[in-house]
Amino acid sequence: QVRLVESGGGLVQAGGSLRLSCAASGRTFSTYHMGWFRQAPGKEREFVAAIAWSSSSTYYADSVKGRFTISKDNVENTVYLQMNNLKPEDTAVYYCGSRSRYGSGSVYSKDSYDYWGQGTQVTVSS
Repeated sequence: QVRLVESGGGLVQAGGSLRLSCAASGRTFSTYHMGWFRQAPGKEREFVAAIAWSSSSTYYADSVKGRFTISKDNVENTVYLQMNNLKPEDTAVYYCGSRSRYGSGSVYSKDSYDYWGQGTQVTVSS
């Protein structure tokens, strides 16, 4: 069992920055791939960014490339999402998810993640 707790959301003006954190329980965090997804009202949960278990690879949605950075601290059992140059269309509830490095499916697909946090609201005003 893995427990994920997101934090760091809030209200920010367009062009501003936020840093989301996702703290994970479990002694095998270093073997997890981690991902960030977001869900706006009335929309499906969509992929934002992911990072491989070893941090050797990162993946981003086209809409956030060059603005968002995902990182993973295997000592602190935490994954981060640094969000810069935020836009109103980034407004959503942001969720982190975890999946085993031995799992199947694409890191881009929410269906391949085993555990989710409760989410943190990000609101970007224009």
